Amino acid sequence: MFEKKEVRFPAEGGVELSAWLFVPKHGNGPLPAITMAHGFAGTKYHGIEPFAEAFAEAGFAVLLHDHRNFGDSGGTPRQDVNPWQQIADWRRAISYIQARPEVDENRIGIWGTSYAGGHALVLGATDRRLKAVVAQVPAIDGYATALRRIPPEAIADLDARFAVDERAQLNGEPPATQAIVTHDPARPAAYRAVDAVSFYLQSVPEGIWENALTLRSVRWARMYSPGEFIDRVSPTPLLMLIAERDHIAVTDLALKAYQQALEPKRLVLLKGGHFDPYLSGLASASREAVDWFTKHL
Repeated sequence: MFEKKEVRFPAEGGVELSAWLFVPKHGNGPLPAITMAHGFAGTKYHGIEPFAEAFAEAGFAVLLHDHRNFGDSGGTPRQDVNPWQQIADWRRAISYIQARPEVDENRIGIWGTSYAGGHALVLGATDRRLKAVVAQVPAIDGYATALRRIPPEAIADLDARFAVDERAQLNGEPPATQAIVTHDPARPAAYRAVDAVSFYLQSVPEGIWENALTLRSVRWARMYSPGEFIDRVSPTPLLMLIAERDHIAVTDLALKAYQQALEPKRLVLLKGGHFDPYLSGLASASREAVDWFTKHL
């Protein structure tokens, strides 16, 4: 059994981040804790609360926060994804969970999925307060992934849209936006695959999320290569959960990155594609993470 609380804590620029804090009811002494967040343009309402619940049931305090500009967290412009700002905010989340009276500040782990799985690699490599890292279907190389996702004939048009957006912002206009997901081939979007559309358009509370994303988020994603940090995570223990048929955080890129990681490390191949760990593979993915955190925290 556990208690779920809504909490808020300050981040840079006067922005408040919203989180759910899960605290086991029958913990003995200060508890080990896990800090976690969702991936690209997701919120804590998008299918990851069951992971937090599984961790809490296993005896961990859990802090699940929304990134700034998303969900219940503050920040503008809305639906804007700056990976380095998200990483800076996540350090504040680590500080917050460390300061909780229920928590042992020396036993903190991080769990990130998809884009936030990449963040977990960066933070695991650069913040030694973290004693265990779980990167689930993690982003590895935004540029290499984009070359596979965006047809070569569409690159020039995308670059032109970036340029128009930059000039417009110089003139005081807000950042341009596009859809996160769509089946319409004529409409610019980050993802078009059936499984991506289904996942992002799942039911969430009204007013929490919209199917829109700043265009500059796409540029930042193409510039972001968290896999470059993977050999620096050691000696912090690293578990990577990689989906066998992942076309979002592409499987072979993740497997190659894992080879670059140093010990202690563990690789688990999950059945299915990128979104299956939240669905049919939830029990397996959460069990592997619980086992890793139990061993190392």
